[in-house]
Amino acid sequence: MTALILQHGESGPPGVLGDWAAARGIELEIHHAQSGAPLPALNGRDFIASLGSPHNPADVHIPEVAAELSYVAQAIARDIPVLGLCFGGQMLAKALGGEIEKAPQPELGWHTVDSLAPEVVPPGPWLQWHYDRFTVPPRAELLATSAAGPQAFIHGRHLGVQFHPESTIEIVRSWARSDQDRVRALGIGDGEALLERGRRHATAARSAAFDLFDAFWRRTRA
Repeated sequence: MTALILQHGESGPPGVLGDWAAARGIELEIHHAQSGAPLPALNGRDFIASLGSPHNPADVHIPEVAAELSYVAQAIARDIPVLGLCFGGQMLAKALGGEIEKAPQPELGWHTVDSLAPEVVPPGPWLQWHYDRFTVPPRAELLATSAAGPQAFIHGRHLGVQFHPESTIEIVRSWARSDQDRVRALGIGDGEALLERGRRHATAARSAAFDLFDAFWRRTRA
């Protein structure tokens, strides 16, 4: 069993998704999409996971973004399951005909997610770090929401979420440091403090992430 991970920078590793895959005996191949190297062949993939990114799927003037959008569309056409996480969820939504738009307010740190299907998407709090959002694509089923909009959808064997089940406080801390001027300009305060404020949620979030990935995996095997 082999899955392909599309990683967008050293600061966005598979994290908890990697731990889950190791526990389930799933081999991961990591492709560093930001490098601009040709994307691997789609053949033989049990699923593809697209992780977070500083870019937006609408940034098709960036060659690697345009290439990934086409790649995800090809995977969908071949019914290779796609798991989209934050940017990856936006990428999946865009490839399925949804839209990417500025969120009414950024979601940074720990945020409550209201699940319409807790057996697939456990309710939050979940770690978040995004300024944009997706619309639910045509013929997709909305699975979860927050005050900022849609948080998860399913389309066939594909699952997209706006939050970061794969990330830990330690991973997101580097994003908070990179974005500190932007966060302060928004009047939100200290991004690292937002993360630490929710540390009590970290153990439950890791367990919930395993449940979410298991639900996706079962659907890919059905």
